[in-house]
Amino acid sequence: MKRRFYFKRSFLSTLLALIIFLAISPYQKIVPQKGSILPSSTPTPSQKKGSQTYKVVRVIDGDTIEIDTKQIVRYIGINTPELHHPQKSVQCFGYEAMVKNKELVEGRLVLLEKDVSEVDKYKRLLRYVFLADEAASKTATFINEVLVREGFAHTASFPPDVKYQKLFLEAEKDARFNNRGLWSKCN
Repeated sequence: MKRRFYFKRSFLSTLLALIIFLAISPYQKIVPQKGSILPSSTPTPSQKKGSQTYKVVRVIDGDTIEIDTKQIVRYIGINTPELHHPQKSVQCFGYEAMVKNKELVEGRLVLLEKDVSEVDKYKRLLRYVFLADEAASKTATFINEVLVREGFAHTASFPPDVKYQKLFLEAEKDARFNNRGLWSKCN
């Protein structure tokens, strides 16, 4: 009888510890530096082979741009609320996401990095986007990550293009925890 009691007590203690761990761990606060720089574990764009620089001539929405070659570029790994969907109305925070994207990239040089896929089903280039004028420094702005971390986008994983998915998940967790952007304004 004494052995059974000990087992129950140790089981309940372990279960309680696990519940506390799980309750706390998703809410570990990640404090990004102002300007949302790349974490040191992520190579800077200047180290990437095959990356190319283009000028952004138009921002279409929060996760899509047009570059000077007249090609449309869709940001990999993220999704912003819809603005121009033929079957959906404008979604909560869609306009704000587009404005933020314009503020970050319109008229600027960007460095585009390919993952695995070249284009999506709409023939848009799929790319990670960095500010090219900062690419030589260790603080280059990674646009995809900034939009997620500041609450203008959420992660959207479409294998095989998942190179920075862990970074985006961390950024989304941070945005949710701190009620940034769409996480404070939209249901």
